Amino acid sequence: MSFVRASVSARTVFANARRYSTAPSAEPKPSNLPFYLLGGGVAGIIGYIYLDRKDKAAARAAAAATKPKISDKSALDPQNFVDFKLKKVEPYNYNTAKYIFELPADTASLMPIASCVVVKSAADAAKPLVDDKGKPVIRPYTPISPPDQAGELTFLIKRYENGKMSKYIHELKPGEALSIKGPIPKFDFKINQFDEVGMVAGGSGITPMYQILEYALKDPANKTRFTLIFANVTEKDILLKEEFDALKAKYPSTFDVVYTLDKPGPGWQGPSGYVSSELVTRHLPAPTLGEKAKIFVCGPPGQVAALAGPKAGMKQGELSGILKQLGYTPEQVFKF
Repeated sequence: MSFVRASVSARTVFANARRYSTAPSAEPKPSNLPFYLLGGGVAGIIGYIYLDRKDKAAARAAAAATKPKISDKSALDPQNFVDFKLKKVEPYNYNTAKYIFELPADTASLMPIASCVVVKSAADAAKPLVDDKGKPVIRPYTPISPPDQAGELTFLIKRYENGKMSKYIHELKPGEALSIKGPIPKFDFKINQFDEVGMVAGGSGITPMYQILEYALKDPANKTRFTLIFANVTEKDILLKEEFDALKAKYPSTFDVVYTLDKPGPGWQGPSGYVSSELVTRHLPAPTLGEKAKIFVCGPPGQVAALAGPKAGMKQGELSGILKQLGYTPEQVFKF
């Protein structure tokens, strides 16, 4: 009997063991760990964004704090010539250099957009620049430095063999002075004044265009689309090309630039020859836009005359040339 009871007990134990080994195990209780991790990740991202913004705000505040405070009065005089010393010269290419003149440390030019200055030899110049009649030679130039640049006024000046003033400036040495009067307003440009602006420049006539573009494109409110046709003799003559290419890359929806060369090299991919009616039609705003479009022109007298007719001294002169033939009106065109 004891053997039977032992056998029954053993079978019962094995049966129970089989039952427990084959029965489905109870489902594990859901873990909250993924939610904790997700919540922690979101919190981390929010914290990172907050700290990043805080760091950027602090950086902007630090930059503003270190930026020199300038007087609200321009260092220039629009009524009188003032002598400014040449601080340094930075060669640019084979016939062009940057000439940086020193302004009082707490002042800037504060030049309105768009405006220029006129220059002549300094009052104490060892060899004053005069014409055949003994009168001072006076020429206009547009600085490339920002209007709020403290303590400096920078010009990009190309030396022309027949240019009396450009040759004179290229012979200046740091410490010598140039007499400057201005600012002289040229065009009262306003942000979003036009839907589209076309620009045609040649050689050193690029500086008024650069002044406008630097001012307008960096304004967050700007919606005007600018297109610049820049004509030069060779590729090495293109001034401020790096700056224009950088502006095009940064503001692709509001700025485009087209370079054309009179004498292109073998690897040149852009247009060649003078600025033609085909080039204007292809790239610049159409005359049918009326008052929503503006065309600015600046360059050698021959180029300006071919495009828009010659200027009449300081006045605009009659509109003629390619732009007139294409249907643009005098109100749509401005010659610097």
